[in-house]
Amino acid sequence: MIVRLMGEGQLDVAADDLTALNALDDELEAAIESGDETTFRAALVALLDNVRKVGKPLPADSLAPSELILPPADAHIDEVRSMLGDEGLIPD
Repeated sequence: MIVRLMGEGQLDVAADDLTALNALDDELEAAIESGDETTFRAALVALLDNVRKVGKPLPADSLAPSELILPPADAHIDEVRSMLGDEGLIPD
């Protein structure tokens, strides 16, 4: 799956890594639903850090379409809330 980290570029994330990323996405969703800014920030950073860890960066000149777009680490809780789909940021 090609993932775009807003402001950073694209990463190729293996399907095998999606289960762990979905668990982090669930934590992020729960933090957004509760409105807890501190927990939200920690969950967003954890999710993005994990994507960076498991993803393989694509060249800057790559034209591959992104299947998933994730917000930057400094995104506001309301911005991320507006990006959530029925399955969170990362589809199951």
